[in-house]
Amino acid sequence: MNISLPIAITMGEPSGIGGEIALKAWLRREELRLTPFFLVDDPNRLSSISSRLDWNVPVEIIDTARDALEVFPSALPVLPTNLSVPAIPGQPRSENANTVVESIRRAVGLVLSDEAAAVVTNPIQKKTLYDAGFDHPGHTEFLAELARTTTPPIMMLACDALRVVPVTVHQSLADAIRSLSKEKIIAASEQTIVSLRQDFGIDRPHLMVAGLNPHAGEDGSMGREEIDIIQPAITHLKRLGYSITGPAPADTLFHDRARESYDAAICMYHDQALIPLKTIDFRSGVNITLGLPFVRTSPDHGTALEIAGTGAADESSFVAALRAAASIVVNRNASQQAGHERIFRLAP
Repeated sequence: MNISLPIAITMGEPSGIGGEIALKAWLRREELRLTPFFLVDDPNRLSSISSRLDWNVPVEIIDTARDALEVFPSALPVLPTNLSVPAIPGQPRSENANTVVESIRRAVGLVLSDEAAAVVTNPIQKKTLYDAGFDHPGHTEFLAELARTTTPPIMMLACDALRVVPVTVHQSLADAIRSLSKEKIIAASEQTIVSLRQDFGIDRPHLMVAGLNPHAGEDGSMGREEIDIIQPAITHLKRLGYSITGPAPADTLFHDRARESYDAAICMYHDQALIPLKTIDFRSGVNITLGLPFVRTSPDHGTALEIAGTGAADESSFVAALRAAASIVVNRNASQQAGHERIFRLAP
């Protein structure tokens, strides 16, 4: 897939598997026909991983993001940022937290200044960052601050067979239910429709909305959230002209025939969205942040500290994140050239 700028890859947790999956992807660059990418990372760390695992990956320091286009065919391009202490696989150090955060900040800055096409973020170890004073719940919130967005970004998880969007995300189930609102469902649904149009090239997307309770509440006998919150949100969206169905029992939404009837499922809480996606395609799921002024994707897995340094990490999700980022860039460019505005609400 041809895009004119390289993709920026963040360091992620330096004691995790981020470096390994990036090195593995580069080794398969020709076989997989990957879009050129570069890492904002410590080149010594990457060279050490390559040497320790006996991988033949030449690491080349670059001065600008655009240099990656020339370097990528023969070496792994790296914009250098140095760790405070050496990274030991499986043993995160809070001393390196500032470098991890700076890698994200620089990658976003390069995209916002049109020097890179998109950002793919490697997994971070949140507790390590928290211990060093990081005051954001996670990647998404930090990216929103860097982008100075006026609307909350939305998380989509996607694989070839399914796209899901959780309305509530990193909360306990009890807190998620208490915080669920008509307004949150409307915001998540509208941003999903915008993304399906501009990022996935679907002209008339159809959403399926999951219920919260068993049997979608069974007419109120198993809970009233469907009646009091979810259905009013759907009614509002239908009045705006959107194609949307629900609330539907979540246990009937994700088999193969059901998935043919919609372009994305709006789910009420984290696991309602992620369990079906990871069951269908555990290896190649992608985390996509909707509502940012730049393209951001991420592998749909964590730092895997328990296998870091062994070379056993599977690069499939990282590769899928690269491909998704490149595809979204192409679709957004086509959408802009066709005259569509990249705004929060896109008229049906």
